[in-house]
Amino acid sequence: MKETVYIFNSGRIQRKDNTLFFESENGTKKFLPVENIKEIFVFGEVDFNKKTLEFLTTKQIIVHFFNFYDYYVGSFYPREHYNSGYMILKQALAYETTGRRLKIAKSFVEGAAKNSLKILKYYNRRGQNLISIIEEIESYVQEIECQESIETLMHVEGKIKQSYYGAFKNIINNSDFTFEKRTKKPPKDYLNALISFSNSLIYTYCLSEIYQTHLDPRIGFLHSTNFRRFSLNLDIAEIFKPVIGDRTIFAVLNKGIIDSRDFDNNLNGIILKPSGCRKFLEVLQERLNQTIKHSTLKREVSYRRLIRLECYKIEKFLMEDYEYKPFVMDW
Repeated sequence: MKETVYIFNSGRIQRKDNTLFFESENGTKKFLPVENIKEIFVFGEVDFNKKTLEFLTTKQIIVHFFNFYDYYVGSFYPREHYNSGYMILKQALAYETTGRRLKIAKSFVEGAAKNSLKILKYYNRRGQNLISIIEEIESYVQEIECQESIETLMHVEGKIKQSYYGAFKNIINNSDFTFEKRTKKPPKDYLNALISFSNSLIYTYCLSEIYQTHLDPRIGFLHSTNFRRFSLNLDIAEIFKPVIGDRTIFAVLNKGIIDSRDFDNNLNGIILKPSGCRKFLEVLQERLNQTIKHSTLKREVSYRRLIRLECYKIEKFLMEDYEYKPFVMDW
């Protein structure tokens, strides 16, 4: 299995013979075995030259960049090797056909809601009092199917998320990480900073998986296709944010892996320190590599692989009108 490389130090990546070589500002030198690299996440200030970018294109390696505040800012997205005019037409046609766009958009919202419910029911079984929030979200799920526009569907999605985030204070056993309301750019408290960082990563993993298929990430269905660079990865991420990202948040906080000392609040907002980012990524990577028994394939599949399988299901929906059912956890 190819690996994800995370770079926090500043320095320079360059091609050296037929592999990559990273030299940090403090003089640390390291070869990056290119055949084993799936993607590179850059958090530090890193220089590349054209020769290196050409090499990354040859090896089909995406490089994702994050700014000082840990926000995703963009990707070096090599020429698409699975580029398909046929698929672009199918995606565009589905986007422009109201019924088809709404149908798949509802599936994304339904998948996200049902996975959120699975998590809440898990913690409810372990003694947290989440019944009222579960019932509230279940009532909102009933509203999904009857929505007749993307705008009203997103309103329902917003109500589901508001209820779901409201349950975090019952799940997280740390008074420093209470949830009042969702705040972004910049997050105003520790928990929002962690949610924003986690969501950015899930969006980025989904983009990398889309790159390995014939789908075009610029054409989403729930999130409007407009002047935004990518939107399909935002759609798919809705399903996996609770499954992968939020469960990682609960793990790092309830196990004391991350605490308030891992955040910097001397800015106009709160961000994770590099040490906090490393801790979170370590646990998140374990989650991505963890396998589950896939109920349809009848074999072990990693959470990272589930994202790719979701892309394949969307392809079948677009090409063969095969009914698309979002991934929902079995337990």
